[in-house]
Amino acid sequence: MNLDMNQEKLLVLLFISPLLFAQSIFLFLDAKKKGSNAWFWGIWGLIQTPMPLLFYYLFVVRPFHKKRRPSS
Repeated sequence: MNLDMNQEKLLVLLFISPLLFAQSIFLFLDAKKKGSNAWFWGIWGLIQTPMPLLFYYLFVVRPFHKKRRPSS
């Protein structure tokens, strides 16, 4: 029984680790492009998912698009 639990934990770790790593790289590179605390977003992206993506959208992406929108 104990061996099965360890195998489950290992499988979860193998699936979640690449997801967190990819999320972190995406957040870091996009925040660096937009000039918005890239290290903060990259590190937070390594810690958990999906909250960093949601907050990044709300606090960086939406205001960035509003700034770039041409005034008529």
